[in-house]
Amino acid sequence: MIFLGLTVQNINARKFYEDEALRNGWSVRQLNRQISSQFYERTLLSKNKAAMLNRNAKPKKGDLITPEEEIKDPFVLEFLGLKDEYSESDFEEALIKHLENFLLELGGDFTFIGRQKRLRIGNEWYRIDLLFFHRKLRSLVVIDLKVGKFTHADAGQMHMYLNYAKEKWTNEDENPPVGIILCAEKDNAVAKYALDGLPNKVLAAEYKLILPDEKLLAEEVEKIRRRIEQRNDIK
Repeated sequence: MIFLGLTVQNINARKFYEDEALRNGWSVRQLNRQISSQFYERTLLSKNKAAMLNRNAKPKKGDLITPEEEIKDPFVLEFLGLKDEYSESDFEEALIKHLENFLLELGGDFTFIGRQKRLRIGNEWYRIDLLFFHRKLRSLVVIDLKVGKFTHADAGQMHMYLNYAKEKWTNEDENPPVGIILCAEKDNAVAKYALDGLPNKVLAAEYKLILPDEKLLAEEVEKIRRRIEQRNDIK
C-alpha cells in the first residue's frame, strides 16, 4: 500500500488504513496525514479506542492542521531502555541521549531548541524541561516531563509557562506556543476538565516504554470498529 510515497508494510496496519479510509471517505491527503502521524499505532495504545476512531471519522473543514493531529498520544519510547525505577531527571537524560530517535517519534516537523530553559516569574526561577519548535504549526512546543500520573496541578504550571513563552519568546510571525505534558499515566476525565477551555493549548500525552502485544490490540480495535459501524447502521 503506497500513497504519495508513504509505504505501509505492516499487514495489520495496512488493513486498518484501508478500512478506515473506506469507512470515513478520507481523501489521499487525509489518509497520508493519518499514516504519517502513526494513527494506527496510537489507536492500538489508546485507552479510549472508540474515541480515537470517532475523532478521526469526520474530515475537518479545509483540512486544517491542529496540534491534536500533529502531536501523538501516546508516544512509544522503547529505545530509552529505562528500568522500572527512574526519576524525571533520568527520563530527561535518556531522551537527550537518544534525541535523534525521540525526534523521529515526535515527527519530522519538530526542531529541538533546548533543555532546562530558565525563566523568571516574579521572584521565582523555573525551568522548562524541553523546548521545541514545530514548523507546520509555526509555534514553540514546551514539553514538561512527568514520570507519574497527570494531575490538574500540572495543567496550571504548563499554563503559566505558555503565558510566559507567548510574551517573551514568541516571534511576531509565529502562532502561540503549545504545551505537552508527557506523563506515564493520565485519566481522560481529569485531563478533559483540567485542559478544556484554557486560553493556551495544552495537551496531556502518555508515553509507553514497551509496545504491548499488537495482535491482541488489533483485535480489540476491530471489535470496537464493528460496534461503531453497527450503531451507525441503526441510525
